Amino acid sequence: MSEYTAKDFKKGQPRWCPGCGDHFFLASLHKAMAELGVAPHDTAVISGIGCSSRLPYYMNTYAMQTIHGRAAAISTGCKVANPKITVWQISGDGDGLAIGGNHFIHAVRRNIDLNMILLNNRIYGLTKGQYSPTSPRGFVSKSSPYGTVEDPFHPAELCFGARGRFFARAVATDGPGTVEILKAAANHKGAAVCEILQNCVIFNDGTHESVYTKEGRSKNAIYLEHGKPMLFGAEKEYGLMQDGFGLKVVKLGENGVTEKDILVHDAHCMDNTLQLKLALMEGPDFPVALGVIRDVEAPTYDDAVNAQIEEVAAKKKYHNFQELLMTNDIWEVK
Repeated sequence: MSEYTAKDFKKGQPRWCPGCGDHFFLASLHKAMAELGVAPHDTAVISGIGCSSRLPYYMNTYAMQTIHGRAAAISTGCKVANPKITVWQISGDGDGLAIGGNHFIHAVRRNIDLNMILLNNRIYGLTKGQYSPTSPRGFVSKSSPYGTVEDPFHPAELCFGARGRFFARAVATDGPGTVEILKAAANHKGAAVCEILQNCVIFNDGTHESVYTKEGRSKNAIYLEHGKPMLFGAEKEYGLMQDGFGLKVVKLGENGVTEKDILVHDAHCMDNTLQLKLALMEGPDFPVALGVIRDVEAPTYDDAVNAQIEEVAAKKKYHNFQELLMTNDIWEVK
């Protein structure tokens, strides 16, 4: 059992709007850290700019709010310089996927051992309600008064396209579900992307309304668990089956369908074809996939870099600056 409690990771008084999803997520992060048992002094929380990026101020760990879009870059440097520290990167959908999009995909591609949290409310909240890279086509905002004329990023699709090895999703108001994916991300060796669905109560309230309540999730979401059938519904009466190259929703007992016909989730499959289809499901025709969708092992960048440094250093005649100076001709001035 962990020697820590959530209180050991708490600091300060959060300054977010009442009802903001950031409050829910922060509580889940504190709890997950306590259950993981990694000491506060072995943990770093790093963010960019935005409402959610204030989170490091409320962590009793090493913490740093950096500059807009650069959370992944600073987190990378932190992890490579100190491989033993557990690094949590906190970004919103604007900070992480707009100005920070380049850093996001390369941190994922390199498979740096980071816990990359994307708090997705589909809006710029701190700058007062402009549309973001995840806002849907036609979305009306202060920066798109007649509706956006572009399609959004799907974070899962972006992660998978960058050869991501871990992707999970939770709803901010679902504490147990959020804690579970955060623990899974921390236990995964490599870049672990967690998308957290949350509302902005001021500028985009209700954007994830279909799954924001427990009742809504029982009807409109599916909790994926590795090795278990893909069942959902209040009574687990619905399931997912393969339909050609796609998926279809079926009801158990209808047309002879039994639990044996239902697909079984394989989060560890190297081929991400089915995992991506699950991650991209949307209502009303399909349930929203929650839980760990992909979790595949692969070499990490930080381990490889440090192994390379040790290998090269072992072949050198010098191992510090003083020894380096002694490798050349030396004159003594008197």
